[in-house]
Amino acid sequence: MTLSIFTYLFAFLLIFSLFSNVANSSNDNQANFLHCLSKNISPPNPFPTSCYTPSNASFASILNSTANNLRYLLPSVEKPQLIYMPLDESHVQAAVICAKNLGIQLRVRSGGHDYEGVSYASEMGDPFVVVDLSKLRSVIVNIDDNSAWVEAGATTGELYYRISEQSKVHGFPAGLCTSLGIGGHITGGAYGSMMRKYGLGVDNVIDVRLVDPNGKILDRESMGEDLFWAVRGGGGGSFGVILAWKVKLVPVPETVTTFTVPRTLEQGLTKLLYRWQQIADKLDENLFIRVEIMPGTHPNSTEKTVQALFNALYLGSGNQLMQTMARSFPELGLTHMDCNEMSWIESVVYIGGYPTGTTPDVLLQGKPLFRNYFKAKSDFVREPIPEAGLEGLWKKLLETDSYIMIWNPYGGMMSRVPESETPFPHRKGTIYKIQYVSTWQDAGEASENKNMAWIRDLYDYMEPYVSQNPREAYVNYRDLDLGMNKDGDTNVNDARTWGLKYFKNNFDRLVKIKTKFDPENFFRHEQSIPPLPLHSKKIKKDKKFHFHKVGKHHKKDGC
Repeated sequence: MTLSIFTYLFAFLLIFSLFSNVANSSNDNQANFLHCLSKNISPPNPFPTSCYTPSNASFASILNSTANNLRYLLPSVEKPQLIYMPLDESHVQAAVICAKNLGIQLRVRSGGHDYEGVSYASEMGDPFVVVDLSKLRSVIVNIDDNSAWVEAGATTGELYYRISEQSKVHGFPAGLCTSLGIGGHITGGAYGSMMRKYGLGVDNVIDVRLVDPNGKILDRESMGEDLFWAVRGGGGGSFGVILAWKVKLVPVPETVTTFTVPRTLEQGLTKLLYRWQQIADKLDENLFIRVEIMPGTHPNSTEKTVQALFNALYLGSGNQLMQTMARSFPELGLTHMDCNEMSWIESVVYIGGYPTGTTPDVLLQGKPLFRNYFKAKSDFVREPIPEAGLEGLWKKLLETDSYIMIWNPYGGMMSRVPESETPFPHRKGTIYKIQYVSTWQDAGEASENKNMAWIRDLYDYMEPYVSQNPREAYVNYRDLDLGMNKDGDTNVNDARTWGLKYFKNNFDRLVKIKTKFDPENFFRHEQSIPPLPLHSKKIKKDKKFHFHKVGKHHKKDGC
């Protein structure tokens, strides 16, 4: 009996010791990072209002503030050891310098819709801190030269609103969702309702300010055209911390027109969507008609059906739109009653899904309209899906009540920009892009497994109807099902499995640029661009030695 008691006591003390070591290691990282910041920032930063550790009462609310996918807030997901909210550019520089010197991984978020949480969560196992840029959100509009500087923490809605304050005939072609953080949004391409007229956000970037792996601030001139090319569509979190973008404003008419027309299966949706696929990329480039497919019910019944909303922006008057639709898409049956004439900034609010009558100043709130558990995927379509394929799709959709599919049309300017112009390659030959989203509200494992299995099954079903070799995907709809980096020694050939889907032939150029500008792979996450293997193997060995050396040294003097 006595031996048994001592055995249990020894086991308890061993476990307690292990947990204490983990906690002490975490506390050391926090203390060392904060002390290092205090020696490197200028001017001195008020730590109580800008640094948050898990022991701080505000930590959870700060972490949750822009985490729209609740899957990455579950207790099983590894959380940051510290969240740091810089107040100016020098603070970002200090964060990079300190994280690198201390061997702590850095994650950066600008406050938008990170689908797989790589900016504030981790599946790689390394201790990490989050640099949250949400306090860097100034927008400076210069109508005289048709440009604006916008800091990374601002949202697309804030940028749109600040442009509208200065001019009713200027806009910017980026995201339809107005709560997207502009810093990360543009790194993936940035498409919106004016992309058929003016291309993507990345096609309209003039300059950038970025903190590189050495803590230096670079602009377009000092970084060179290779790195400037890479950050405009090569995905966030691979090359540096975006501080601000300089963007080119585009002309918009004083009056634009919107409409939303619903149709169900019983109203001939199958034939209508087949027709839409044939003309969506060939319409007047002033006209953007996306299709939102979602659950519906029969009129005066609870019986399920599939409903589609044909949601559009036309850069012109209602009369001009009606003439265009009569020529190109009379099958939709658009009427004058469906058309809503408004200013461009009012159309941003309308397309963003806000209730009728909402004023544009809502865009300054920077808040999303939804927060739930979800899984998303994407595809690009180059040939119309036949009616038989659509009928099979409806059967899949009727299996659940918690989904949305969004079909976004290409063509126009998107077909005229070469695939190699930016890392975003999904250009000529694409009819439309599909976004699949499965959502749920229950945090339980059974609910997650059910919904994840359903969307993966749907994705498998769609394979014959979408792009091939590679099956393309949109990096801003990040999908970890496509493959993940495991650590800092990721094999480039392994990363190519997902890299070709996002970037096609541009992937290899991105790897070369990564190897040149970040050979140590300091900026990394589950799907970051890896450097060439020779460099990453050497650095991984050196990094382990450096981490232990720094840790021992810092226990003596704090930094």
